[in-house]
Amino acid sequence: MYEILTIKSKNEFELIDITDKVREFVKRNVKNGIVIVFTKHTTTALIINENEHGLLQDIKETLFKLIPKRGNYKHDYIDNNAHSHLKSIILNTCLVIPIINNEMVLGTWQRIFLVELDGPRERKIIVKGIEEK
Repeated sequence: MYEILTIKSKNEFELIDITDKVREFVKRNVKNGIVIVFTKHTTTALIINENEHGLLQDIKETLFKLIPKRGNYKHDYIDNNAHSHLKSIILNTCLVIPIINNEMVLGTWQRIFLVELDGPRERKIIVKGIEEK
């Protein structure tokens, strides 16, 4: 069983909490097993972290310090978004989360985020449940 989530970002960089959408899928489809969350895009990423405003701002600022928008990147001669691709490769494109009794086993403050790095755009996220045998 799988589902494709369509997420519309509003900004060039955005951290979009998709935890509740994944949780709904799990409740309907997986009693015990795992859920895989995968982004189909080379300028997005997935992370698990706390949904706290200051921390989200820290994540953004750190990524922009590590990989600035203007960096004389070779790919910018084609698309002008090399910084987005480079940020994506240091983050995750796929998450695996254990499921017990139709619940994701996440820590108290853990949330699942789609990291938009080149928006605004419409994005497709694959959510795949695997039931234990």
